[in-house]
Amino acid sequence: MKLTQLINRTVVFGAVFQMIWSINPAMAQTPTRDPHTPGYVSATELPDGTGPSPGSNGNFIIGPTHDPAPQSIEHANVPQGTVYRFTLDSKDSKIYPGIAREPNTFGTADPADPAKLIVTTSHPAPYTRQVAVYVPKQYVAGTIAPFIVGADGPDDLLFTVLDNLIAEGKVPAMIAISIGNGGGDAQGSERGLEYDTMSGVYAEFVEKEVLPLVESKCRVKLTKDPSGRATMGGSSGGSCALIMAWYHPEWYHRVLTYSGTYINQQWPYNPETPHGAWEFHEHLIPKSPLKPLRIWMEVGDRDLFNPNVMRDNMHDWVLANENMAKALAAKDYPYQFIFARNAGHVDYKVKKQTLPEALEWLWKDYHPAEVKQ
Repeated sequence: MKLTQLINRTVVFGAVFQMIWSINPAMAQTPTRDPHTPGYVSATELPDGTGPSPGSNGNFIIGPTHDPAPQSIEHANVPQGTVYRFTLDSKDSKIYPGIAREPNTFGTADPADPAKLIVTTSHPAPYTRQVAVYVPKQYVAGTIAPFIVGADGPDDLLFTVLDNLIAEGKVPAMIAISIGNGGGDAQGSERGLEYDTMSGVYAEFVEKEVLPLVESKCRVKLTKDPSGRATMGGSSGGSCALIMAWYHPEWYHRVLTYSGTYINQQWPYNPETPHGAWEFHEHLIPKSPLKPLRIWMEVGDRDLFNPNVMRDNMHDWVLANENMAKALAAKDYPYQFIFARNAGHVDYKVKKQTLPEALEWLWKDYHPAEVKQ
């Protein structure tokens, strides 16, 4: 694992597991779920070491062996894109001036409603975030390019996979914009505010404060066509990816998530979406008109389960993703859902095995609007 990837995973998940341990050490060992549990979606079990076809929709079970796909490995004979890196400071943002939760604190459940978390230790605080932008070797200066926006960056694995897939002609020559979070995790933190809030604000931050910088600093032109724009992420970054597209489908049509946090983790409390991202499968998807979204999802059999004090029955990552697959199928969304055996939360081995196929599936039906015009 590369150092940047190790740091990212530590930042994102360290607070969660520290919180689990402080509440109940026994909970730090998450249960292993059976993909054939009653109530879970019916899924096709694939031979170990294989994945679904990029042309297939629906539910699939993979594992338990997770060898990296060939496209997840750097190859010397493949043209490599250029990666531009820069930082963003909180003082330069009109949308996210910055907050932080005091170390080793979490919050308390509202005695009148366990689905509401009271956090009293969050306060204004500055941050600096990293942004990495991948520009493929095949990009022609001055042309308009499709792109993918990723959370919890920089994501060097994504750049490697794109080098190989673009060279093989399996995905379009796209820009990849990998944005670091503002720090912390879950309720009361900057990352939690950015990723878990059920609104269009984070997508607006990217649109207004990040994308213009990408175009000017990296000398690229980004498409305005929503079918040429994708979002991706893991954990809360995964729910954020869907939140971006759900609240701004005029900007994004493609979503890719690992261990999506489709649970009750929004803060501050919002009565319009009282159960946070759990609302996606509970109410929003079932009760909303079909949106022009194409969604790829993954969850691990040892994914997170009830890691906090709320006890509201809305903190099971496996159940949340299973419910998401069920809701998407009922509304006839184009989606592919992977249940990975022998896999933890945003499992890196699973990502190296599945990301190439996931990206190929995500972009399978892409036809550039600029070309059509």
